[in-house]
Parts: sequence; C-alpha cells; structure tokens
Amino acid sequence: MAATEITLDRPAADAVDSADCCAPGGGGLAPEAAVDVARTFKALADPARVRLLSIVAAADAGETCICDLTEPVGLAQPTVSHHMKLLVEAGLVTREKRGKWAYYAVAPQARSLVERATQAALAPAAAGGI
Repeated sequence: MAATEITLDRPAADAVDSADCCAPGGGGLAPEAAVDVARTFKALADPARVRLLSIVAAADAGETCICDLTEPVGLAQPTVSHHMKLLVEAGLVTREKRGKWAYYAVAPQARSLVERATQAALAPAAAGGI
C-alpha cells in the first residue's frame, strides 16, 4: 500500500513573517504569581492527595481525624501525614491538633483558591495574577 502524502494549507515557513507567528500574545503571569499557582496545582497533582482532599470534604462532621485517612487510601500514616502537610501548606485544608491526633477540614478558601489558580493560569491578562 502506497503512503499518502499529506499537505497542509498554510504558507511556506519562509513566507511567514516571524513577528506574526513567534511573538507571545501577552505578558503571562508574573513569576511570583506563577509560584503561587504552581503550589496549588502541585498539591493537587498527586492522586493520593486528591483522594485525601475528597475524603475530608465528604466527612459528615466536616472534619476527619488523620487516623481515619490511612485505610481508605492504603498508605502508611507517615505518608498520609506528609500528603496532608502539603495540602495544609497549599491552603486547601486546615489542621487542628487534639491530643495526639490531628483533625483536618477543607479550608474555607479552598474552592476559590483552586478557581483563581485555574483562571490565572488560563487567562493571565484577565485574572491579573492571584
């Protein structure tokens, strides 16, 4: 069977003005804003952290003890603690220590934090950073 040549309906590379095709459309995010957006996305980039956040969000009492988070995700307690620490640092959950246990709740600003991070990454000119 013969190979079919595919032609694209566009001008040759030397016929395109490089100023038209290579110039960025805008300034994008400021470096500091990119760090903030990346922190949010990094916290949500791990499936275990996404599951942990969803378990905490689904808790009937509005909060969950660390002791109840290990079994559903099948991870050791130190690993779950590490994941929860990253979620706290990203501002997605809050932590309250009671005796030897830590209790986690979804941070009040979690939804708006994720929405603002997404908006900033996808439409930096409109978002003006986060």
